[in-house]
Amino acid sequence: MTHILQRILLGALVAIATCASAQTYPTRPIRLVVPFPAGGTTDILAREVGDRLSRSLGQSVVVDNRPGAGGNIGADLVAKSAPDGYTLLMGTVGTHAINPSLYTKMPYDHVKDFVPIILVAGVPNVLEVTPSLPVNSVADLIKLAKEKPGQLNFASSGSGTSIHLSGELFKTMAGVDMTHVPYKGSAPALTDLMGGQVQLMFDNLPSSLQQIKAGKLRAIAVTSAQRAPALPNVPTIAESGLPGFEASSWFGILGPAGTPPAVIARINGEVNQWLQTPEAKEKLVAQGAASAGGTPEQFAAHIRAETEKWAKVVKVSGAKVD
Repeated sequence: MTHILQRILLGALVAIATCASAQTYPTRPIRLVVPFPAGGTTDILAREVGDRLSRSLGQSVVVDNRPGAGGNIGADLVAKSAPDGYTLLMGTVGTHAINPSLYTKMPYDHVKDFVPIILVAGVPNVLEVTPSLPVNSVADLIKLAKEKPGQLNFASSGSGTSIHLSGELFKTMAGVDMTHVPYKGSAPALTDLMGGQVQLMFDNLPSSLQQIKAGKLRAIAVTSAQRAPALPNVPTIAESGLPGFEASSWFGILGPAGTPPAVIARINGEVNQWLQTPEAKEKLVAQGAASAGGTPEQFAAHIRAETEKWAKVVKVSGAKVD
């Protein structure tokens, strides 16, 4: 009986300590890990959210870029961090929906090792080409790709990302052969695309929008079901001859499994509040993104649905990484 009482007492003390810690959270800087290089959409959104949290929580939120392995390196770092709310992840459709089907071996379990906190935003990918390529539409691209099988190179921000899989899905649905060239993030891929070293890319709209508006890249379609408000004159791939094509990206905050519920609720509440402001909506729309928000449970359900969806895309496309 004494041992049972001791265990009960210990459990109660841990619960009290956890609750007290959550009530005072945060008492030191928070690290928000971005599993991709600086300059890409994940990084852009993380810095926007980090700035908001820094102001509302009264502690610095430090964005820590840990790129590699399609986002797996940064995600694994967070999965194995202390579940205290001081190391968080800006997860993506890649790290938490695509990679589990694409990689033979994963360093983490995308469901068991994490707790979803909030879905931040969704963005379409944009099919864009280097200005020197004689292509102005999806039909033009398919025609050229069929005339030059295997000769057109499409860049991506890394194997396993929605950018990569958008290209693989396009190849399958259009019946064309193009060569995938993975980079370590969108920024270096865009540099080579603008320079003509690669011919096309399916990039997250926020990281390409300024180059498109400046005429450094030509947008010929977006991958979402509807046209993007930031590029209203650019058609969807579905309306351009490939009905049913849809491959959008999303980004959300997750913590290591075991993160205290009160800490999760605090972060979720702060980000939700920010996402509902005109300031946030304007910033996100200007970057080609749409604010999301909601509960941790809704984000968990979204991850489950997206994992199922992308597993089918991986299977149909035959895409592999290792």
